[in-house]
Amino acid sequence: MNKRFSKKTIASTLLLALTFSLTACAGSGKGSNASPGNSSPSASSPSASASASSDTGGQASADADAPGWQADAAKPITFDWYLNFSWFPNKWGVDPTSQYVTKKTGVNINFIVPAGNENEKLNTMIASGKLPDFITLGWYEDAVRKMQEGKLVLPLNELAKEYDPYFFKVADPAKLSWYTQTDGNVYGYPNASSSPKDYEKYGTNFTSNQTFLVRKDMYEALGKPDMRTPEGFLAALKAAKEKFKDVNGQPLIPLGLHEFTTTGNYSLEDYLADFLAIPRDVDGKLSDKYSLVDNEEYVKWLKVFRQANQDGLLAKDVFIDKRTQMEEKIAQGRYFAMLYQRSDMAAQENVLFAKDPNSVYIAVDGPANSKLDAPKLAGPSISGWTVTLISKDVKDKARAIKFLSYLISEEGQKDLYLGEKGFSYDTIDGKDQFKPEALQLMQSDRTSFDKKYGSSYTFWMLMDTNMNLQWAPPSVEPAKQMEDWTRGKTASYSQYDLIDPPATSPEGISKTKIDTLWSKALPKLLLSKSDADFDKALQQFKDDRAKAGYDAMQAFRQKKFEENAKKLADFMK
Repeated sequence: MNKRFSKKTIASTLLLALTFSLTACAGSGKGSNASPGNSSPSASSPSASASASSDTGGQASADADAPGWQADAAKPITFDWYLNFSWFPNKWGVDPTSQYVTKKTGVNINFIVPAGNENEKLNTMIASGKLPDFITLGWYEDAVRKMQEGKLVLPLNELAKEYDPYFFKVADPAKLSWYTQTDGNVYGYPNASSSPKDYEKYGTNFTSNQTFLVRKDMYEALGKPDMRTPEGFLAALKAAKEKFKDVNGQPLIPLGLHEFTTTGNYSLEDYLADFLAIPRDVDGKLSDKYSLVDNEEYVKWLKVFRQANQDGLLAKDVFIDKRTQMEEKIAQGRYFAMLYQRSDMAAQENVLFAKDPNSVYIAVDGPANSKLDAPKLAGPSISGWTVTLISKDVKDKARAIKFLSYLISEEGQKDLYLGEKGFSYDTIDGKDQFKPEALQLMQSDRTSFDKKYGSSYTFWMLMDTNMNLQWAPPSVEPAKQMEDWTRGKTASYSQYDLIDPPATSPEGISKTKIDTLWSKALPKLLLSKSDADFDKALQQFKDDRAKAGYDAMQAFRQKKFEENAKKLADFMK
């Protein structure tokens, strides 16, 4: 999943699966013509850590043309799998789909999910030097780098060459190349990833999670006001507050945003910038999140939000609510407008839709630049959402890489998306698709669907959101309107991924300081009593940013960005 439209505020597991299954339209069998000789990244000899674990799976199958997992399917094994997402609610083996996969492959999974702060849990495990068999976390987490540099995870390419060359037949060469490290090895494989060629072929059909939303009945009652300009935006918020003072006895919240965190607020960073069509680089020079405050259009709109607060249109809830509180208020329909990630509210949309289809949130034209240019919203990227790695402590290297090969293969993707034939899906009208009763439950009550069926990427760790479109059903309301609105407005921002410096480097330390400075400056800017006070606070942030090492940090990121741009261009040759 792309850092810009999700990062740590990803929606609930199953809703994401539904969303991502509609964000790309690539064909099946990606990489099916690849062979170990032409798709494996160059690599040095297997690392010492690669021989630290037992090999109970042995080399039962080393055939590049045959799935290695099949030879070991009769031998049960349980892997511990760490998911760095405290909100993940599901357990393997409870639902029919995971039971089917275990029966088929012999692999059972014990998920480990942090009870509280994800970073604290993961950093503690890293410090101990011992990790569970599999680890899945956002590609943007610094822990990925720590595990790779600390030799705590194994090179997938080396494991594949030794135990399962079939991996290279089912892995996407572009993804392997993108994640190849300076030592020539690939340690993680992404989910929800789309390459430049996917954009070239299917880009017009890609959708974005970035949306500006309004409550349908309220918006229509106000005459569908144009909210693209500062004047229209503020006038609409004011009119909504005056006309709809409360919602079921509770105060209306004119505007909703993502939660404020220790690094800022997504809604007021890339989301706002993408709606304003602010380029991420100008003439090859980075002009992204860390330099947004130097852009006149962006600053103008931040002042619009400041004015909204002065006019009583930014409720205090916006500054203090966390995800749980926001979900409750969305389900109650208490927001009039939201600059928000649509997948983060899919469950709440279904609640509203069931009560009254007119009370749902719909996507409309939101803040725009002075030219009223169309937004350039973040679509799927080659980095994906998460990466999955195999620990040096894995109890069986051979079985681990073979199971990973199964999961990323078309067969594994189909099993985890459609489930077991005859139970959750069947061949209907000549096409493999969900049975009507399963589809109805999936579209109306995702939580219940997970428990009863467990398919449609309930277990999304390695979901391929391009491959699954051959089985995915058409989108339905209330999600369809929001998805369709973003279609044709997306752009790939892959070149800006993986450019941040290591957290412990001088540039990384500067980045951490700047993130902290920004997280404190942003609410202060919005709470300023006047534009003059805003300007003083903004200048103070710029001064502090410079002292914190901004130039050196950006120089590091600029170099990485240029390397990424070249690599992406090479993919298209």
